[in-house]
Amino acid sequence: MTDAIVIGAGPNGLVAANRLADAGLEVVVLEAADEPGGAVKTAALVEPGYRNDVCSSFYPLGAASPALRALELERHGLVWRRAPLALAHPAPDGSCPVLSQELEETLASLGRGDRAAWLELRELWLRTRGGLVAALATPFPALRLVPGVLPALPVLASSVGAASRRFRGDAAARLFAGNAMHADLTVRSPLGGLFGFLLAMLGHDVGWPFPEGGAGELAAALVRRLEAGGGRVECGRRAERVLVRGGRVVGVDELRAPIVLAAVDAPQLLDRLVGRALLPARARLAARAFRWDWATVKLDWTLDGPIPWSAPDARRAGVVHVAHSFAELDGQARELDGGRVPTRPFVLVGQYACGDETRAPAGKDTAWGYTHVPRGTVVDGVPELIEERIEELAPGFRSLVRGRSVLLPEDLERLNPSLNGGSIGGGTLRIPSQRLLLVRPETGIAGLYLASSSAYPGPGVHGGPGWIAAGAALRARR
Repeated sequence: MTDAIVIGAGPNGLVAANRLADAGLEVVVLEAADEPGGAVKTAALVEPGYRNDVCSSFYPLGAASPALRALELERHGLVWRRAPLALAHPAPDGSCPVLSQELEETLASLGRGDRAAWLELRELWLRTRGGLVAALATPFPALRLVPGVLPALPVLASSVGAASRRFRGDAAARLFAGNAMHADLTVRSPLGGLFGFLLAMLGHDVGWPFPEGGAGELAAALVRRLEAGGGRVECGRRAERVLVRGGRVVGVDELRAPIVLAAVDAPQLLDRLVGRALLPARARLAARAFRWDWATVKLDWTLDGPIPWSAPDARRAGVVHVAHSFAELDGQARELDGGRVPTRPFVLVGQYACGDETRAPAGKDTAWGYTHVPRGTVVDGVPELIEERIEELAPGFRSLVRGRSVLLPEDLERLNPSLNGGSIGGGTLRIPSQRLLLVRPETGIAGLYLASSSAYPGPGVHGGPGWIAAGAALRARR
């Protein structure tokens, strides 16, 4: 018998376990994989001596998150690194808007016509950031935060297209829109303005940092902290069944505990681990309404040198967005909506030589690139298309490639079952009704909580769902 069981040793599960352990509970985390981390792992995917981030990599939400800040992971070995620029978005016309912690550097990259509009967004952020950042670790509905967030509602509820119409030039519009499209949001999606606004403004506040030595160092710091507090992680332990008796959770498989937090995707918990026959009405409705986000194709490279972007500022950025214009971003969205693999895909690229020399031997680099594709479609040729897109803006890139690893949607699911079909967001953000059913961690079964990115506040490595679920469990226990 233990006090609490957490299913899944990804960042949300480990954040939840740490919060429970801090409250004096005996906690065990069950992880199906051979090592903890979930989608926060690092490995030599291509060749020895080169460290590739297997899934997620850059963490502006994590650096700002009240949940991760409260855990003080720097005291447990986490070291944040930052590139000189958080983000660059070059184009063949020579323009290259950038996201920098130095606001003036960003303004200078946008062109005179859009500096005032960007400053208006920045001033809006300064008035509302306290509430918006606090929302990452505050249970829904966070009514006490509403007054502080109200001024930003026109941006937060808008589509990317509506928010981008404030800009005169393409450079600022595509910089803003590219941030929104990290999720499965299109130029026309409601809430797109929220993601563009949040990621862009956090870039000024905290940059887009990444752990020294690889993303896996974030998971390792969470594990070290948990173990120092008396908790433990058991890897190679796939949870098969959540046990429910009389409407109350009693354990997982052969382990008994009155509290179970599931840091896995909603379908895994509701359909596989519990089963719809045992679900209360609201949870059954959530299971029926659930829809996945787009799938992902990801490439990792080892390189004989940094990517030779034609735009000098792109060589100084940790993340580079590859899409030639705002219209091209809109075109990708239309094709994805139509169930087609984009002919000119938006590619997100991460590179490290400008920020972390521990990732590769001197003079070399590791990098990755990914794009979204419709779920269940044939993705033949997409890896080559990703490399072609980069080569257009960085002539000579392909000649530097030493080796590559290709992760197709089915590979991502094999590495982590919560990345079902290559979907990395824990469910779509484009159907508000779905998210409204999953805004709270309570499942209706006493003692059982959803603690993954399928629940509020959603995707991103910030620990919010795990922190909020653990808080709900502690309140119920009291």
